[in-house]
Amino acid sequence: MFENLRKIREEYDLSQRQMAKILNIGKSSYNYFETGEHIIPLKHLNNFCNTFHVTMDYLCGLTDVKTHTTKSYKLNREIISFRLKKIRLQNNLSQTDLAKILNTSQSNISFYENNKTLILTAFIYNFAKYFDVSLDYIMGRSNDMEIIRKH
Repeated sequence: MFENLRKIREEYDLSQRQMAKILNIGKSSYNYFETGEHIIPLKHLNNFCNTFHVTMDYLCGLTDVKTHTTKSYKLNREIISFRLKKIRLQNNLSQTDLAKILNTSQSNISFYENNKTLILTAFIYNFAKYFDVSLDYIMGRSNDMEIIRKH
């Protein structure tokens, strides 16, 4: 994921300081995201995608297709919670089963699905990879569950 953050930022000829200002965070925080020392929180990931009109699937390396949209998406925790639960149930998994897959606790899964806590970026990424579902779909940025593949 962090390679695409740098790649896109450099395509627009922006410094890390300028990018941090766009995301309203400190330069050192942004640097940690680009180097992979820290995982970018969903709020900032969403803002990055909105700024550069790229999909989360592309930014996170789930697809090579760099689709653009002019629409900006607001982070909607209710949609995320609903879609996480929907996908889990479609795959006939309990919260405990999903917790084992994501290496977390059942109570965390319950918090995510009941909109008590926003799911962590690492968990939603692993969730999307495991179920082969679009991050943009889970986040409410798209209504297409499938990850767009290069043909």
